Amino acid sequence: QVQLVESGGGLVQAGGSLRLSCAASGRTFTVYAMGWFRQAPGKERDFVALIRWSAGITDYADSVKGRFTISRDNAKNTVYLQMNSLKAEDTAVYYCAAVRGWTSGIRTPSEYDYWGQGTQVTVSS
Repeated sequence: QVQLVESGGGLVQAGGSLRLSCAASGRTFTVYAMGWFRQAPGKERDFVALIRWSAGITDYADSVKGRFTISRDNAKNTVYLQMNSLKAEDTAVYYCAAVRGWTSGIRTPSEYDYWGQGTQVTVSS
């Protein structure tokens, strides 16, 4: 099992920045990639970004490309999501997730094995 704990959400004005953290514990050596997803009220959970744990290769949703940066600290078993130039439409609960192996649907929430509890990000316009 892998446990994930997110932190860093909050309220920020449009154009501002926030950094989310996701600390992993447990059998972290089984993790292939970690991702960030978000879910706004009444909407489905959407892919935001992912990072392949060993290789450090990243992938982003088009809606956040150029504004968000995902990174990792292997020593701390922690993944970060730096969010800049935030917009009102970025408002959502942000979830950290981990997947144990490569999958062609690696952007799909249902492919992920472990989830954090979520952290609220609210961007005021």
